[in-house]
Amino acid sequence: MPARAYWQGQIRLALVSIPVEIYPATRSGAAISFRQIHEPSGRPVRYEKVVPGIGAIDHDDIVKGYELSKGNYVLLDEDEIEAVRLESKRTLELVLFVENDAIDILYYSKPYYVVPADELAEEAYVVLREALKRSRMTGVGQLSVRGQEQLVALRACGKGLILEILRYADEVNAATSFFRGIGTDKPDSELLELAETLIRKRSGEFNAADFRNHYIDALKRVIDKKAKSKGRRVLEDVEEPAAASRGSNVIDLMAALKASVDEKPRSAGKEGKSKAKSAPKSSTSRKRA
Repeated sequence: MPARAYWQGQIRLALVSIPVEIYPATRSGAAISFRQIHEPSGRPVRYEKVVPGIGAIDHDDIVKGYELSKGNYVLLDEDEIEAVRLESKRTLELVLFVENDAIDILYYSKPYYVVPADELAEEAYVVLREALKRSRMTGVGQLSVRGQEQLVALRACGKGLILEILRYADEVNAATSFFRGIGTDKPDSELLELAETLIRKRSGEFNAADFRNHYIDALKRVIDKKAKSKGRRVLEDVEEPAAASRGSNVIDLMAALKASVDEKPRSAGKEGKSKAKSAPKSSTSRKRA
């Protein structure tokens, strides 16, 4: 079954309009979800809408409310909410261009593939892609989808364009409140050189296929064994993490860094093919073009 477009419309750059289609670039296939089951009967548990002191209620009696203060709500009906929904415009106007690394990674939320809607749109699409590549710039605009306005960034990626949903400023917590207590003293130069040596030694190309979600892999094995065990209890044999050394003095840190530099690195690909390991390496940063 072909993928369903998330949005169809046109990208506008001044007087140039490019018909495009936007498709999700990610999926949540790795996640495993569970249902709550009533064990004696083997049937799934269902939930009822209840009000404390009243009990189960009719769905028709439910309205949406915004809590102004504890227990104090402003009630809104669907017509009032629908009245402020934005008209779903079919145009993404690029109103600003910034350098590729100008947008903090905290603001990036979800990526989408952008493709030309037809052969006639391809020429202008390729011109925009190459212009973004050569200038190393990212376009910024707002997209109206399902009655809401999303802040988005558009950048070149290989043969195509990537659109990323961005978070608004009020959706990101200021880092200062979390980092305020961290000291400003400069580290010992020898410790810093050892750390940099370790980083260089383990540098390489990122390939997401080299990494596995070991918890999901182990859980799938348990589910498969359980399905074949006719109700018997199944426990997966997963290695426990080694106790981490918490030496706090410089001598311990120096020794640990020197030992790390001398250690032979294990490739991520081999780790991914091995049996489930605890505390696997993961990568949370994304390389921006």
